[in-house]
Amino acid sequence: MIRHARPSDQAAIYEVEAAAFGRPDEAELVQRLRADGDVIFELVAEADGEIAGHILFSRLWADRVELFAALAPMAVRPDLQGRGVGSRLVRAGLEACREFGAHGVLVLGHLDYYPRFGFSHAAAAKVVSPYSASPAFMALALEEAAFDQPLTVAYPAAFEE
Repeated sequence: MIRHARPSDQAAIYEVEAAAFGRPDEAELVQRLRADGDVIFELVAEADGEIAGHILFSRLWADRVELFAALAPMAVRPDLQGRGVGSRLVRAGLEACREFGAHGVLVLGHLDYYPRFGFSHAAAAKVVSPYSASPAFMALALEEAAFDQPLTVAYPAAFEE
């Protein structure tokens, strides 16, 4: 089951993020994004009444009026990886981004994972950001032509800490 995260999920989300990445960095990023008010929304996957996965979308500051979102981080408990939990979170998250009115989504992610959802480095070619040079920097247009014109984005300060 995929649902919006609740405040009561925060400790379990921290554990999932830290376990999935083998370090606390992403879990602490989530906490900083929340504290700074930069979260658009978070989703969790539940399995047997426990948090099995988590995905977060934060706002980006763009030089255009449309809303653009950053997908980061996304994590699944190590014992449940490879079972489609992450894919369900990403798909549900992208659908929720559409509902929130996001024009497009950017991710700095695994090159073999995110393209299956339509993300590509080529789509991010006209985006200027601190991560633009990385081949792992990818974009997905949720609205037609979202990334056809040059776009400069700034990430929340939490990403720099």
